[in-house]
Formats: sequence, C-alpha cells, structure tokens
Amino acid sequence: MPAIIGAFPILRSIYLRERITIVHGHQTTSNLCHNALYHATTMGLTVCFTDHSLFGFADTASIHINKVLEWALRCVDQVICVSNTSRENTVLRALIPPDRVSVIPNATDTMAFTPPERMKYKTWQDVTSKEGVTIVAVTRLVYRKGADLYVDVIPQICKKYPEVKWIIGGDGPRKLQFEQMIEKNGLYDRVKLLGALKHNEVKGVLNQGQIFLNCSLTEAFCIALIEAVSCGLLGVSTKVGGVPEVLPPHMALLADPEPNALIEKLEEAIRQCHHVSPWDFHDKVRQYYSWDWVAERTAKVYDRVVEVPPMALYERLQAYLAMGPVFGLITAAICIIDWLMWCFVDWWMPESEIDVAEDFPVEAYAKNSERLQAIEREMASGQ
Repeated sequence: MPAIIGAFPILRSIYLRERITIVHGHQTTSNLCHNALYHATTMGLTVCFTDHSLFGFADTASIHINKVLEWALRCVDQVICVSNTSRENTVLRALIPPDRVSVIPNATDTMAFTPPERMKYKTWQDVTSKEGVTIVAVTRLVYRKGADLYVDVIPQICKKYPEVKWIIGGDGPRKLQFEQMIEKNGLYDRVKLLGALKHNEVKGVLNQGQIFLNCSLTEAFCIALIEAVSCGLLGVSTKVGGVPEVLPPHMALLADPEPNALIEKLEEAIRQCHHVSPWDFHDKVRQYYSWDWVAERTAKVYDRVVEVPPMALYERLQAYLAMGPVFGLITAAICIIDWLMWCFVDWWMPESEIDVAEDFPVEAYAKNSERLQAIEREMASGQ
C-alpha cells in the first residue's frame, strides 16, 4: 500500500508536466506498470495495458498474480494481447469482457536479422553438402524454456545423423545438465555451448545454422522464432501457446512438447532444410511483421479508447465491489484512499505550479532535418 500511494505525487507531476492523455503499460508482473495505470485511472486519463505472457490457474504464484491482474485491469480502457491464445488466457485470468481485449502481434526488426549475403538467390544445399547441417538454439536454459527436452533430443539426433552439429546460445540454471549431457555422450566436437549472448551477437550465431529449435513449454508469441526464420533458418518448435499463430507450416514445423515428437519434426527439417532459400524466408517475414504495422494498429486502439469517457468514482467503486465480498471491499477501499490522495496532492501541489514541458518542434525539425543531419555528420567526423 505505501508503494502504491507513495508513487502518486511523482506520477501525477509527470502526467501533468508532459500533458499525458494516454498511459500505456506493459507486463503483468511490473509493479511500476500497475501503479502508473491505477493512478492514471484515478486522474481520469485513458489507460491501456499490453500483456505478453501466459499464466496458469492452479499453482500458488499464478493464483496470486491473476488476482492482482483482475484488480489492475478492472477499470482499464483497453487491453492488448500479442496472440489470440494470449487474449483467451488474459480474459479468463482477469475476468474482463472479451470486447475490451485486442490482439496485436509483436514484430521484430527484420533488417537486423538477415541471412548471410553469400546466400542470396541460393538454397542451403551448397552449405549443407560441404559442412553438414547445423541446428541452433538461442534460449534461456531454464525448465520453462524446455531445457529438459533439449537434453533428451540432442543425443538422439547426433546418434542418427553424424553430420549434424549443434550451437546452443544462452545461460541459466540448467546449463549444468547440458554440460553433463555433452560429457556423457562424448559430444564435445558436435555441441557448442556459447553461454549468455548480447542481443547484437544473436544474428551472428543464427547465421551459422540452417535449423532453429525452440522447445518452450509455454509461449505467448515467440519472437526468437521470427528472428531465426528472418535469418533464413527453418524453424522447429513445440506447439504451445501462441506459437502456432506465428508462422505458416512450411516455415515452422510444430510438434507436441515431448522428445519423440520433436525428434520426428527435426528429422523432417533435416530432410527439408537443403531446399530452403534463406532470403526467400527473410522476405516473407518482412511481409508478415513490421513495427510500423504494429504502431498503426496500436494508434487505432488509442483513437478508439480516447473517445470513451472516463469512469466516475462511483462506477469504479461498483466495479471493484463486484470482485467479491472481501477482496471487493479491499479494492474499493484502496480506490477511495487513492482518490483522497489525489485531492490532497492537488491541494498540496496545485496544477498551476507545475511547469509544462515544451512540445518538440516537429515542423521545424522536418524543415531543417537535412541541415541537422549534415551538422551531425560533421561533428561525428570531427570526433
């Protein structure tokens, strides 16, 4: 409670100084996100929330976070999810009407994830016939990302296909299992563990392979799969969460999250990858995913919800009281305290005493952009 109320004066000053009209938060487990959205709702601002994750319903942690999400989204104007599966999950967890939830998939910077230049207008046949097939995995080495499945699958594939090599990028508590698997099966020259990677190193790793393997046990969207296919790799992934919505079947082969099913799909990918044209895959991903398209759809959501009048205090109290005889009373009491805090801060730090930030001179910048860029180049060359 002190953390929620204590952040109000700072957030209010930011909203007023920057003349904020829409507050958009991300991530279910972010305290700052929920604080910012809650206080913005009290101030009558338009509020949106984007959910990127899937949570269960049975374990203690999920029950707790789902209850928090139900409270946090009770009076939010619009929720955005990254896949239809994520939308269904959020609607059930937060108990909100489905018409308040939109689906806008993630995207990636496809220009940052390109196949090797030498592979233009070619297939992987030239590479695999000389060097064999390389399977790449870039993931956190944790249970949720299917670390146990990798440990089961890698030795079987290496045993059946002597020409196949592996590159594993990532770190985590299950790294020891990978090291034990390599030692037990004598795969020192076949499996390369790279450890943690910086984001700008991922492309270089992906460019060394022809197949990408994702073994996640739960996934709302899987950007890693898009980045890999954008680099020209044939994807193989567990069929969980929103993964089936990400790419068409000829670009990502899907299997149930169990070793035999994954081995079967990997064998199919090993047979097919020779005929894959990496730059064709890249061009297709560029057509499917664009941050400009995501921004355009998000702007449409903003245009729609900004026309919705803010909820009055009594409407918010009714919404919170409907959450149950105990939890409803608690959330309604928090709502009243937050409203009283707003009144007190309005008296303590009047809006008239807050300096308003100047708008960025968009028109002037557009007119003089070439001159400014020339000055920047001169400064850069001088350094």
